[in-house]
Amino acid sequence: MFPFIFYLVSLHLLFPVTIAGKSSAYTPIDYILLSCGASSDTISEDGRKWFTDERSKFFTSNPETVSFVSTASHQDQSVSQVPYMTARAFHDKFTYSFPVSPGLKFLRFYFYPAQYSDFDGTTSLFSVTANNYVLLKNFSAYLTVSAIIPPEASLMKEFMVPVLDKERLNITFSPSSNSVAFVNGIEVVSIPDNLYGGDRENSLPFVNTKFATFDIPNTTAFETAYRLNVGGQDVANVEDTGMFRTWHDDSSCIFGSASGVTPHRSNVTITYTQQTPAYTAPAIVYSTSRTMGPNPEINMNYNLTWIFSVDTGFNYLLRLHFCEIQLEVMKVGQRVFDIFINNQTADLAVDVIGKSGGNSKPMYKDYVVLIPNGSGQSEQVLWLALQPSKDVGSKFADAILNGLEIFRLNKSDGSLALPNPKPLLSFTPPEPEQKKLKFSSPSKAITGAAVGSGAAVLFCLLFSFIFWRQKRLCSIKRKSMERRKTSSLPDKLCLCFTLAEIQAATSNFDDSFVIGRGGFGKVYKGFIKGIKRAVAIKRLNSQSQQGAREFWTEIQMLSPLRHIHLVSLIGYCNDDNEMILVYDYMANGTLRDHLYNTDKSPLSWKQRLKICIGAAHGLDYLHSEAIYRIIHRDVKSTNILLDENYVAKVSDFGLSKMSPISMTNVPVTTMVKGTFGYMDPEYYRRQQLTEKSDVHSFGVVLFEVLCARPAVDSTLEYSQISLANWGRKCVENDRIGQIIDPFLKDQISPACLRTYAKVAENCIRENGLERPTMKDVAQRLEFALQLQEIEEAEQTCQAGDGDQSQVNQDI
Repeated sequence: MFPFIFYLVSLHLLFPVTIAGKSSAYTPIDYILLSCGASSDTISEDGRKWFTDERSKFFTSNPETVSFVSTASHQDQSVSQVPYMTARAFHDKFTYSFPVSPGLKFLRFYFYPAQYSDFDGTTSLFSVTANNYVLLKNFSAYLTVSAIIPPEASLMKEFMVPVLDKERLNITFSPSSNSVAFVNGIEVVSIPDNLYGGDRENSLPFVNTKFATFDIPNTTAFETAYRLNVGGQDVANVEDTGMFRTWHDDSSCIFGSASGVTPHRSNVTITYTQQTPAYTAPAIVYSTSRTMGPNPEINMNYNLTWIFSVDTGFNYLLRLHFCEIQLEVMKVGQRVFDIFINNQTADLAVDVIGKSGGNSKPMYKDYVVLIPNGSGQSEQVLWLALQPSKDVGSKFADAILNGLEIFRLNKSDGSLALPNPKPLLSFTPPEPEQKKLKFSSPSKAITGAAVGSGAAVLFCLLFSFIFWRQKRLCSIKRKSMERRKTSSLPDKLCLCFTLAEIQAATSNFDDSFVIGRGGFGKVYKGFIKGIKRAVAIKRLNSQSQQGAREFWTEIQMLSPLRHIHLVSLIGYCNDDNEMILVYDYMANGTLRDHLYNTDKSPLSWKQRLKICIGAAHGLDYLHSEAIYRIIHRDVKSTNILLDENYVAKVSDFGLSKMSPISMTNVPVTTMVKGTFGYMDPEYYRRQQLTEKSDVHSFGVVLFEVLCARPAVDSTLEYSQISLANWGRKCVENDRIGQIIDPFLKDQISPACLRTYAKVAENCIRENGLERPTMKDVAQRLEFALQLQEIEEAEQTCQAGDGDQSQVNQDI
């Protein structure tokens, strides 16, 4: 019965969409429309009033010295009079300064790269920055519009730029050498707090690795790549919920002929919620949708798939909008589906009714995916695929999507800039005609036919690649964990072992193989067939949900990282509810093993100092040199391992937090986790995590290494205060020399001790801003080692001179 009713509902496509109940619009705090070069205020075709920038209060300097106004020599039929027919051009750097409220702002630039009365817009190259963000670099508006399929005459570039407290929004145009910069219109619109980023309660799923999360700080800038009204028609900016976003028809992005059906309800009232306020997306977006169709057998054997051309080297935020609007789907569990992004599982068993709270109640889900550089290509295909969940017993084997937004996130240097695309030499419209998306080069539709044998070959290769990727997507979902090649991680970087291989390596987890224990479970020493060295096998408690998150976090963190001072993750096992990690075996155990209650030979001072230097370099790599900014969050002596040569390796990334390099020293709001005694008190009080939290923990390790055991006297009881406070008091009272490990007496030079103690004391400063970076710590410790070696060399020379004197006396 359901397939037939479903099909009837899909026939509503034939009729215009009407919305019962008007969604509440957001009233922007900041709303600026600037028609650049216009002689007076004007009204655009969409009914909005644009203000001239002539004698504007937003100028920071006299515009007549560096700029001029000009009028386009002709008007393309697709170009509106306002704001495109006039421009302000700049022959030197020029800045507009907008006094706006703090928060994220939509920033839109309008360009019409044509011939003007006083300059040629087709040859113009320039850069644009907004505060500390590089939005465009050596940008050609002409090359960009020429590369859109089909080519366009004008262009709007949309960004979201954060403005901090007491800041202004400063937009600077900088012409390239022997060129001019120009702009036709500038739009600034404020955004509701936390709609797209900043101060989120929860991290977002990072789909490149299972169960990984990604934090987007409130200092992140975005560029809009796509914004789609899925299953519906274009939604004009004035039909948006107060932010003047344009929503495009998604038909040009559907992969293949399996486009599903597009049901809607003509008299639905969208019931917004506190989690999904009325300004999230227009009701017209939630009132239309694309589903897979009425045939369950067909649906279970294909994916509803969209493809997008995106630029490499960036993280992307994907926001998927959902709303169950069909009367057939009213209960939890009736429509349950899986989400795949770039051939990787993003979410399983998504139930819109269960998540949103009922029919006609909208919701959205956010995901972050990295599109890495590689293969020498500046662009790649980004896939989004939906498929009915298997084995969940849902009534309808189907999936649904109502809207989609895709944003690029700025790189670590604050840049969103892209190279100029290569223009199309010719263009043949596809059949049937495909609508283009008119944002910018990342927003161009991927379908189209190029003329010429070389272009035809490339075109065929591209679609051969697309079909191969689609086939691979299906095979991934049917993968068996009994085959090691099923690992979704890079070959040779992280292997996927079967449980049988792990059991063989540990004699079925025999306790005689155990080399360590902890709250997580046991660590075994073993030998896996095909690996010529011993491995450490960490078996986690499979009943712990926290353990599952830490398990996948560890894999995500370590699999792409290779550094001499980081423990190497060889692989993992996720069979039969087991969570097992396989590392390089560290022959000398943990640093703590050599400091307390041990029968091992004590480490010499120089050994300890070199271990600290190595660990500092490992942490510095995590903070500032890896592809992501990684905060360890559990630095302690038991998480510093030693190989057979006593080389330090930082380990145990189960609590680590990963975020873009651009977040350096930007606090991450997160639940407090770590080990008491090592934990940064500032982080504990404020729940604000930064790299300096790791620095504090490392400072505690430095005191631990120096003293090796707590000192107790009549005035200072270690058991009553933290080691950090204890060490700080010792340095402040000039008592550090009195309480060092007795084994180290007479081993440490006074200059080395002073330098080392000062580094440790700086690391545990109460104010995180006063603490050094891990790079500074490593450099200062290396300096302390040099001081130690200089004094040792001087002592050797003096001893040699004494021996020579004795020889002379004997003679």
